[in-house]
Amino acid sequence: MSTVIAVGEVMIELNHEGEGRYHQAFGGDTFNTAVYLARLGVDVGYATALGDDRFSDHVLTLAASEGVKTDAVLRVPGRMPGLYVIDTNDRGERSFSYWRDTSPARDLFELTGWEEVAERLLAAKLIYLSAITLSLYRPTGLGRLLAMLEEARKQGCLVAFDSNFRPRGWQGDLDRARLVVGEALKRCDIALPTFDDEQTLWNDRDPLATIERLVGLGISEVVVKSGADSAWVASKAGIEQVPCPQILTPVDTTAAGDSFSAAYLAARLAGAPPRLAADAGHRLAGAVIQHRGAIIPRETTIAALSPPKILH
Repeated sequence: MSTVIAVGEVMIELNHEGEGRYHQAFGGDTFNTAVYLARLGVDVGYATALGDDRFSDHVLTLAASEGVKTDAVLRVPGRMPGLYVIDTNDRGERSFSYWRDTSPARDLFELTGWEEVAERLLAAKLIYLSAITLSLYRPTGLGRLLAMLEEARKQGCLVAFDSNFRPRGWQGDLDRARLVVGEALKRCDIALPTFDDEQTLWNDRDPLATIERLVGLGISEVVVKSGADSAWVASKAGIEQVPCPQILTPVDTTAAGDSFSAAYLAARLAGAPPRLAADAGHRLAGAVIQHRGAIIPRETTIAALSPPKILH
């Protein structure tokens, strides 16, 4: 069984390179985090549903090549993964267009075999998910997932949650998003929100307000990612601001938060204190934003991803 299991969706990624050219890859917020966790030496698996098409086969090949376990992946005949297109402006900020309404990942906890996925989640030491994960499921699937999180915590499993709020995924229904995300936060041990998302969803005035709200829910460890400047960390040691080691001009900010979360969790699982873990998150995210796409080439990032450089 995997030490960490991330839950969500893997999609076909098309990255606009200009002049009508696109680079095809794969990505998805929690999948990106799983890949970077595996590159950092964490025993990690991924829970999702895929089709029986060649793109789904390629996703499994990619996961295997990265060391991400796929025994919690269900296959659905006649279905295909969702697709998204990334466009970036001259400041490296990205915008997304999605085609994912019929993605099999949306049915994960209502498919034949979902009980086996649940067993693997309950055996993990840490479950990682996001608000994008939550936005996928209908009420039945959500109910089953939330019940699993509650049971897993009773058995000593930690739950880590990245807000990653995308209004389009909720069809603009902020009330429903607040309700569902709020239920997930009640079952969370480590929160890894991005302040911009928290401001949009909860009207927080600043990162400290986000920390106050989340700690008030009983979450013992909160890391608020606050753009290119810093992160705010709240833990048993108190609240502290962890600045970025250097300010970089991004090529593409896709997966900056996903990779930060991976490095942070990898460091914490290795025993690093929260401040050093946040510094690790900054360093990995800094490497990721210097390349296009969600999952950057291993050979160009191995130095930045190596635990000695990141964790010390």
